[in-house]
Amino acid sequence: MFTSRILFLLTGFGIPVCALLNSCQQQQGFEPYSGYKMAPYTIKGMRFVPMSIDQALRYKAEGIASHYEADGSHGALSNPLYEGQLYAAHRTLPLPCEARVTNLSNGKSCVVRIADRGPFIPGRLIDVSSAVAHKLDFHSKGLDRVRVEVLSVGDGKWKRTR
Repeated sequence: MFTSRILFLLTGFGIPVCALLNSCQQQQGFEPYSGYKMAPYTIKGMRFVPMSIDQALRYKAEGIASHYEADGSHGALSNPLYEGQLYAAHRTLPLPCEARVTNLSNGKSCVVRIADRGPFIPGRLIDVSSAVAHKLDFHSKGLDRVRVEVLSVGDGKWKRTR
């Protein structure tokens, strides 16, 4: 009730509410990223070239997911990644990107922000945060088969959806 009064007062004075409210990514602790991160990069002597935005918006793949623990270090978008956030790492999707990850063993799914690069272990499609692995119910197993479907690429004015 208190929040609705404040919003009424602010909108009455012409202040845009959207500027005052956090987006879903910001609520998870992610800052919006200006543009797309699509530059080729090299890890362990292997060169990776991110796919185009149009390719990414059609992206759907199945493979092995693993998970990793957040430690506050910075992901590929220079955002710190913390425990409890719903993020993932992919080798070639443009960053940032939003995708639905579905555990093929049990049908559970979760929408994640692709905010980092990886996994760099052969045979793995995606690395998800521990919070995502818990939601998909494979944290204790360590690995599971998943489907990854891109929902959107970019943030703010750069955001493009399927």
